[in-house]
Amino acid sequence: MENKQNISLPENAYRELKAGEEYKPVMPATSNPAEATPYSVTMGVVMAIIFSAAAAFLGLKVGQVFEAAIPIAILAAGFGTLRGKKSMLGENVIIQSIGASSGVIVAGAIFTLPALYILGLEAQFYQVFLSSLLGGVLGIVLLVPFRKYFVKEMHGKYPFPEATATTEVLVSGEKGGKQTVTLAIAGLIGGLYDFAVSSFGAWAENISTKMTAWGTAVADKFKVELSMNTGATLLGLGYIIGLKYAVIITAGSCLVWFVIVPLVGYASAEAASMSAMQLFQAYGRPIGIGGIAMAGLIGIIKQSGIIKQAVGLAVKELGGKKSEGATERTQRDISMKVILSVIIAVLIATVAFFQFGILGNWFHTIVALLIVFVIAFLFTTVAANAIAIVGTNPVSGMTLMTLILSSLVLVSIGLNGKEGMTAALIIGGVVCTALSMAGGFITDLKIGYWLGTTPRTQEKWKFLGTFVSAATVAGVMIILNKTYGFVGENALTAPQANAMAAVIKPLMEGGETPWILYFAGAVLALVLNWIGVPALAFSLGMFIPMSLNLPLVVGGAIAWFVSNRSKDEALNKARFDRGTLLASGFIAGGALMGVVAAVLKFVGVDFYMADWAASNSAEWLALAMYIALAIYFTIHTLKAKKEEE
Repeated sequence: MENKQNISLPENAYRELKAGEEYKPVMPATSNPAEATPYSVTMGVVMAIIFSAAAAFLGLKVGQVFEAAIPIAILAAGFGTLRGKKSMLGENVIIQSIGASSGVIVAGAIFTLPALYILGLEAQFYQVFLSSLLGGVLGIVLLVPFRKYFVKEMHGKYPFPEATATTEVLVSGEKGGKQTVTLAIAGLIGGLYDFAVSSFGAWAENISTKMTAWGTAVADKFKVELSMNTGATLLGLGYIIGLKYAVIITAGSCLVWFVIVPLVGYASAEAASMSAMQLFQAYGRPIGIGGIAMAGLIGIIKQSGIIKQAVGLAVKELGGKKSEGATERTQRDISMKVILSVIIAVLIATVAFFQFGILGNWFHTIVALLIVFVIAFLFTTVAANAIAIVGTNPVSGMTLMTLILSSLVLVSIGLNGKEGMTAALIIGGVVCTALSMAGGFITDLKIGYWLGTTPRTQEKWKFLGTFVSAATVAGVMIILNKTYGFVGENALTAPQANAMAAVIKPLMEGGETPWILYFAGAVLALVLNWIGVPALAFSLGMFIPMSLNLPLVVGGAIAWFVSNRSKDEALNKARFDRGTLLASGFIAGGALMGVVAAVLKFVGVDFYMADWAASNSAEWLALAMYIALAIYFTIHTLKAKKEEE
C-alpha cells in the first residue's frame, strides 16, 4: 500500500472464478487498513447531508434520483489527495458508504410521501423522518444476510455497473488521480446553467413543438406534442443511464404520447376538448402504473430461487459454531443475533409509530406491520438483483404494487378515507425506503468486497448515514412544499408521488378506479417480458412526462458516440470514463444549485423573468443553449487520452 502507483484491482475482479480460485481484494484480509476514523465519518455525514438535499430537489422536480455513490467517491478521493495522505482507500469507502445513504433514503421518501400533500393531507416532520429512518434500517438488516450470496457466491456473474464505476474511481483516487478538477468544473458549468434557468428564467426550461405555428396546430388538432427539458442535470443523467435504457424508457413515452393520447383524443368527443397533457394523465399514466406493478411481480417470481438460497446461507451462519477469529476480516458481518435484535427493535418501533403516530387502533396497526415486513422481505432480493444487473432500482414500481395491496387490505378491514390514505402512504414510504436501501446498500457492499473493506464496519456506520439522510430529507421536503408545492402551476412535478396519489385516492374513497387501464398495462408488461424488453423501464416511461425522458436519449447518445468513435478500445474507455465525470458534475452541480434556488425563493429573493421565460424567443434561446451544452460535453469528453484510464 505504500507505493500508490501499484494499487490496482486484481485481474479476476470482474470475471467468474475458476475452480479452486479465490478473489483477493486490493486490501488483503491480513491487513488492518484505517476505515472508520473521525475524518471518514465526519466527511461521510457531510456528504449525506449535501447530497440528500440535492437528490430530494432533483427527484421532486424531474422524478429521477441520481445515485450519489460516484460523485461522492470522486470527492472523497479528491479530498484525500489534497490531504496528501497515503492509504486512504479504506477511509474513502466509508465516506462513500455513509454519504451514499442520501440517494436511497431520498428515493424512498419522495416517491411516496409528497402524495400526502397532493391529496390535501399534511405530513409532519416526524412522520417523514420516522418512515424514512425505520424503512432505511429495515432495508439494511434485511439485506445483510444476503451479502455473501450477492457479492461473494455470485462473484463475476453480476456486472454491478454502478459499483464498478465507483470502485474504479476510488482506485484511481488512491493512485492520486485528477478527476476532482474535472468534476468541479463540470459541476460549476452544470450548476450555473441550471441556476440561470431556475432562478432567472434566462431561457425556457422546456422546449416543445408548440414553439412553432405548425406544432401548435398539430397539438390542438391531433393531440400530438413533442417536448423536452433542456437542463444540464437530465443530460448528465442520460449519459450515465446509457443509450439502451434511455431509449427503452423513452419508447414508453412515445407509445403514450404518439399513439394512445392521439387515439383517445380522436375516438372520444369528450377527450377532444382535453389537452395532450390531460389525456396523458387520465389515460396514459394509469397504463404505466399497471405495467410497473406487473413488472414488480415478475421480479419477485424470478428471484424466488435467490431468496431460498440466501436465506439458507443466513440460517447456516446463524447455527454455525465458527469463532470470530476463524472468519477472515473481509468476510465479517454484523452477527445474526445482532441483526435479529435490530429487526425486532425496528418492528417494535414501527408498531409504536403506527399506533400512536398514525392509526390509534391496535388491529389496524398489526395488519399494517405485517404488510410492511412481508412485502419488504419479499422485494429485498428483487431490488438488490436489479442493482446488481442493470444498476437500476425499481422501487417505484414495487411501491405502487405495495400501495395497491395495502389499500385493498386496509379497506377490507374498514380503514378508508383520509385516515386510510395517510396509513397506506406511510406504509408505502417505509416499504419504499427499505427496498431502496437494500438495492443501494448492495452496491456499497460490493465495492467493499472488491477493495477489501470490513463488511461489519460498512454495516455499522450505514445506520448513521441513514439517520442523517432521513432527517435531512424530511426538512428539505417540508421546505420545498412551502416554497413550490406539489399541486398547481409551477409546482414541483413529483411524478412518482403523483402516480401514488392517483392510485390510492379512488381505492380509499370509493371513486372510479381505472382497473381496465391498469390491466392493459399489466398485460403489456407481460408481453414485453416475454419478448425480452425490460418491462419496468418501458412502463416508467409511460407515466413520466415525455419532456423528462427525451433528454435521457440525448445524454445516452453522447455516451454511445464517444465510447464507440475509435477502434482503440482503451481510448474509448478513457473517453467514456471522462464523460462519466462530466455527467456526474452536471448532475451534482445542477441539483445542488436547484436547492440554492429553492432556498432563495423560500426567503423571498425572486429575480425570475416569468414573461420572458414563457415566450417563444426564450424557447429558441433554450434550444441554442442546449445544443451548445451538448457540444461542449461531447468535445471535452473526446479530449480524453488513454493515460486517463
